[in-house]
Amino acid sequence: MNLGLTKILCMFTVALRKWAYNLSGFNKYGLHHDDCYDEDNPDVKEALRRLPAHLLDERNFRIVRAMQLSLQKIVLPKEEWVKFEEDNKYLKPYLEEVIKEREEKEDWKKK
Repeated sequence: MNLGLTKILCMFTVALRKWAYNLSGFNKYGLHHDDCYDEDNPDVKEALRRLPAHLLDERNFRIVRAMQLSLQKIVLPKEEWVKFEEDNKYLKPYLEEVIKEREEKEDWKKK
């Protein structure tokens, strides 16, 4: 594949990801992507347990604020929405570590 086509595909992929991110709507309530993970999932629960206290406090604040906004049937002003570029995946490293450990344990149990 030539370099020009690769660059066009990358630009299209980023544009598609931004479109899907904005369409999801969680950012209108001030939530980050990782705030939307299901806490009933054992991997997510363990990743949250490992999360530093200040990040967990920030997450809890965003979730409570989003619930309050939802109850009031309003969204944040557009300048306060979380932008695609600003959304940090704060839980991702912890979640990847937990999943890797779980898979390793499962591999050891198979042997």
